[in-house]
Amino acid sequence: MPILNKDMALCISLAARPSNLGTRFHNWLYDELGLNYVYKAFTTTDLPAAIGGVRALGIRGCAISMPFKEDVISLVDRMDPSALAIDSVNTIVNDDGVLTAYNTDYLAVAELIKERSEVAPSSSSVLLRGSGGMAKAVAAAVRDAGFSNVTIVARNEEAGRHLAGLYGFRWQAEPGTSTADLLINVTPLGMAGPDEDVQSFSDEAIAAASLVFDVVALPSETPLIRAARRAGRPVITGAQVAALQAAEQFVLYTGVRPTAEQIRAAGEFSRQPA
Repeated sequence: MPILNKDMALCISLAARPSNLGTRFHNWLYDELGLNYVYKAFTTTDLPAAIGGVRALGIRGCAISMPFKEDVISLVDRMDPSALAIDSVNTIVNDDGVLTAYNTDYLAVAELIKERSEVAPSSSSVLLRGSGGMAKAVAAAVRDAGFSNVTIVARNEEAGRHLAGLYGFRWQAEPGTSTADLLINVTPLGMAGPDEDVQSFSDEAIAAASLVFDVVALPSETPLIRAARRAGRPVITGAQVAALQAAEQFVLYTGVRPTAEQIRAAGEFSRQPA
């Protein structure tokens, strides 16, 4: 990495629970490609002030994670169609003080679902657990891939019914004894922290599934993913989502598109112990 200097572009992330995934991914690629950039993860209890800092300090890019993906909308100047279509933001690009919001989560999820279409075709039933900003991106990708037999599982009835209504899906409060061909967790259950030991779907639901998908990226081997592997079920991990969406962010920030091999290597590096 270049020595810190006054011309170095700064990119950051904002999350309730910051991790090293994005930091290591982006900085590895900056070093690999010889770019005068640096990336740092932050959290905040004052989102308007943090976004004001992005604008005022000329921070080039800002990745947005839970729980800020919807609250940040009122703080930007422009919404790219990728974010506007689902009212959810995961990326902000600063062009001379003008903040434009994007959503690269949708692109990553859509690609991964497409890759597994032989295992879980669009005729499959789906249980999607979650109702926040990331859940909206996943639900949109699922709908656009042709899935229609989808149930949104969310304790928050208002948010759950709203998300289900946006895409013509059903809603229920808890997984209960429900099963589906495709299980998708889009909640913090299994994420490093207070809920890291919680398995978001039951062993019975996993046994009945054809494909199990957990968007939690840290750790990549969540209780849900471990249980699915034990049951011999194909999986999509949050680490895969994180690498693909981060690569699209990288392009937006730098204007440079890494090769597939560079993206793979950066993803592997990001998951190594610090």
